[in-house]
Amino acid sequence: MQAAISGLLRLLTNLLALLGAAGALAMLVHVTADVIGRQIFARPIPATVEVVSRYYMVLIAFLPLAWAERRGEMIAVDIFSALFRGPFDRINRLFVHLLTFTAFAFLTYTTWFAAMREYEAGSFVLSLSVAVPVWPGYFILPLGFALAALVSALKLCLCLAGQEARLGVSRPAPSGDGGHAR
Repeated sequence: MQAAISGLLRLLTNLLALLGAAGALAMLVHVTADVIGRQIFARPIPATVEVVSRYYMVLIAFLPLAWAERRGEMIAVDIFSALFRGPFDRINRLFVHLLTFTAFAFLTYTTWFAAMREYEAGSFVLSLSVAVPVWPGYFILPLGFALAALVSALKLCLCLAGQEARLGVSRPAPSGDGGHAR
């Protein structure tokens, strides 16, 4: 059962990371087409700034969160973790996983209600007389946060069971540099 859940989360996190990468590529093409249209044909693509800031940037920033969390590549500050050995190291990891899960769950909860509020209001922006709906972009945040919360919950459960390596990510050894990005 645990292997099936881990595999499903691996598939979902990889898929969302791929969608984030596709968002970066789409933004590149969109902005390039806008610049060419503006400079050569004097006809910019309407709402480029709005689409870039309210869709592409959000896709790029929030969809790969769970992927980075699963791989252990979130920013970590290891000032004191090198001092912990044995059971204290495990207690520290449990606390970090619990805190991470709580933060992602809270962010999922709050951004979901914000997304629903924007959906119900039918939020849009006007750009060059073009109405651009922006409410769909609000749902990207709870999606990214919810999957990151699920990954954190799995990491917490595996840590409790003493099987963290089963997620397919080895824990890096503390570097002693006082804090680094992994």
